[in-house]
Amino acid sequence: MKNKSTIYWYCQITGWSFYIIINLIFFGLKYNYNYKNYLIIFLSLPLGILITHGYRSVILKYNFLNYKILPQLLLMVIFSLLKAIAFFLCITIISMWLGFVHVNLSFVNVSESIINYSMPFCLWNIIYFGFKYFQNYRRSEINTLRLYAASRESELNSLKAQLNPHFMFNSMNSIRALIDEDPQKAKVAVTKLSNILRTTLLMNKNKLIPLREEIKLVKEYLDLEHIRYEERLNYEFKIAENVQDTMIPPFIIQAQVENAVKHGISKVPGKGNIIIEAFALVDILKIKVSNTGNINTEKPLTGVGFINSAQRLTLLYGADGQIFISEVNNLVVVDINIPLK
Repeated sequence: MKNKSTIYWYCQITGWSFYIIINLIFFGLKYNYNYKNYLIIFLSLPLGILITHGYRSVILKYNFLNYKILPQLLLMVIFSLLKAIAFFLCITIISMWLGFVHVNLSFVNVSESIINYSMPFCLWNIIYFGFKYFQNYRRSEINTLRLYAASRESELNSLKAQLNPHFMFNSMNSIRALIDEDPQKAKVAVTKLSNILRTTLLMNKNKLIPLREEIKLVKEYLDLEHIRYEERLNYEFKIAENVQDTMIPPFIIQAQVENAVKHGISKVPGKGNIIIEAFALVDILKIKVSNTGNINTEKPLTGVGFINSAQRLTLLYGADGQIFISEVNNLVVVDINIPLK
């Protein structure tokens, strides 16, 4: 607020000083002025500042800035004339007080003077209202961006929260299958699940997390699933060292690994493999999740994990965040692209 006030007074003094200099040069060269004439011109500086500052108080008091454009333009014209009349009357009174008895008060001279005086006041209006309009436009734009960011944040949180029950459902199904088959393994699985939940609670607070934390969670999850599937589930990680600290959305890999187990490994009668890769390619972080199996062409790809990941990538990175699924040599491959910059 203090900075705005300083700018306002700086512009007031600078603008009216410029007006005085122009008058001194123009009338000083055109007419043979004495010291009284120059005194009148110099007195225009505080007089102009006083009138426009009073006008500014009226603008703020009656909220002229909140009016529509056309009423504002009309008010600018009317008040420019009113300020010019006030300015002319003050100058005339001062001139007569200083002994300028030959002041010409004819209708033509008065009209010409008022019109001339209205020009700087009109320019003052344009600058002041233009500055305020631009300021309000920027404020409105910032508020719009804040609202947009808040809505995106809310949507991201909603999408992220959506994965938790999805993950819990898959994990509890795995443990339930173990209870009758091997109670001892079921106990170990419950312990691992508690460790995973502790990790997810910490990860859930952040919009982005380091890749190494996501990989740690995926390893714990696959360890849990390995208790259930034993030799039917084999997994391998190929994570480049230079991308370990790259920030990624939480559960972006986890969701694809869950799909790989649910729709791939669980459907394969023999041994199945899951391969998780991450490496940098130019300015893109490439993540690949491959699993033994085939894409079911009879059903559309509507899995929660895949759609959720696609939506979050779009929200966070726009067109640069992408996810694809394909089938290569009896492997279902999910490719994720995340911009490094």
